[in-house]
Amino acid sequence: METPRKSVYFVSLGCPKNRVDSEVMVGVARSSGYEIVAEADEAETIVINTCGFIGEAKKESIDTILELSELKKHGSLERLVVTGCLSQRYPTELASQMPEVDHFLGSSDMLKLGDVLRGGAERMLVGHPADWVVSAKDPRVLTGNRVHAYVKIAEGCNRVCSFCTIPEFRGKQRSRPADDIVREAEQLAAQGVVELNLISQDTIAYGRDLAKSERGSLASLVERVAEVEGIRWVRLFYLYPETIDDALIELLANHPRVVPYVDMPLQHASDAMLKRMKRGHGIDRQRKVVERMRKEIPGLTFRTAFIVGHPGETDDEFQELCDFVSWARFEHVGVFRYSDEESCKSFGFDDKVSAKVASARYRKLMALQRRIARAANRTRIGQELDILVEGPSEEHEFVMAGRHAGQAPEIDGQVYLSGAEVLPGQIRRVRISQASDYDLVGDVIDEAAFEAMPQPKKKKRVALKMLEQAPAPLASPTTEWR
Repeated sequence: METPRKSVYFVSLGCPKNRVDSEVMVGVARSSGYEIVAEADEAETIVINTCGFIGEAKKESIDTILELSELKKHGSLERLVVTGCLSQRYPTELASQMPEVDHFLGSSDMLKLGDVLRGGAERMLVGHPADWVVSAKDPRVLTGNRVHAYVKIAEGCNRVCSFCTIPEFRGKQRSRPADDIVREAEQLAAQGVVELNLISQDTIAYGRDLAKSERGSLASLVERVAEVEGIRWVRLFYLYPETIDDALIELLANHPRVVPYVDMPLQHASDAMLKRMKRGHGIDRQRKVVERMRKEIPGLTFRTAFIVGHPGETDDEFQELCDFVSWARFEHVGVFRYSDEESCKSFGFDDKVSAKVASARYRKLMALQRRIARAANRTRIGQELDILVEGPSEEHEFVMAGRHAGQAPEIDGQVYLSGAEVLPGQIRRVRISQASDYDLVGDVIDEAAFEAMPQPKKKKRVALKMLEQAPAPLASPTTEWR
């Protein structure tokens, strides 16, 4: 008798936080003796880590489930597992309407995949959304290029924004102890990672939920991570627009390994809209935060996100948003059309904005930001920048690509390199010669100052299919509404 195949194929939908969860499940599968395959039709088991945040994400998740379930009829697929935010949010509905799915796990059930793979597990394994937060001891396997990695420093959120469902299916804020985060950073550095991107639902609130004996500031955590041997860049995502403390400003301004890059979703720029969104502040605070960071952090790159079409948004309020974007001249902006989710507070608001109007506002704000981004990129021509080499470009054959400190992985464009041989993990000095709306072209002008960080040799790259909801740089799901 032939030994049954033990192969699994992964699909990860949505944001980098989901990607971390998927990488933990890849680790669980490997530790359970499964081979990770690159093609869905080669797999005995398929695991789909879903996004259930907004309407478009839910549709993509459902379409992916239905598409891959067809392999039960025409391929080798024996077991289909659905995990993540969609199944956490709609467990009963999915179970009754999708008989083709063999097991459902929620947003905090990543480690339960081991029970599923061993056999005999119940079909419904969706637990409480606050049951788990990733730990350095979890069997995580990186699925990217190993030059950069995401580190989830907390899970859940305590905010009450009117448009957001995250607390519903991710639970309340749970910060990881700093020692555990630093331990994971050390593990990633040992694998050759040189850039760490710190993420959570509400990064500025890190540590507030911890016991006094474990509590520490975000600044102290960032500094500890930046001091891990082998790490060259540390980047912060998902900062809420509160007053940033002096210690964090100091790190962003002066620490050689904390890049002067801030991701802070602001959502709107009208006092009336910010009040309807229940953001807890007005435009005056936002202006002061932007002004202070521009003044005190040399070379700051500011990424933000806005929602258009929220219930009650008037033409005048939308114009206030456009005026604010023109004033602030953010380097990177994500624009999202409001999604009317039934469990959001805003679902019951009057004065809904039509889809046609929301789409028109989306296009107008995107066009405005595109002009700002193009102008900013053109000022780079002739500048010399340090570029982190990532590897061969996925867009242009035989071209190596990297990023400068103002470009976050996967969402902010790239720098295409020429003039010298470069290796992934190196940081090289490059003179910029060309600029488009989002990408740059440059010539390497230095000798290699240090060797690339060691990368695994002759080891097959793990295949984790990352499906993004909107690949355009201005509307990337990596910058969420948070």
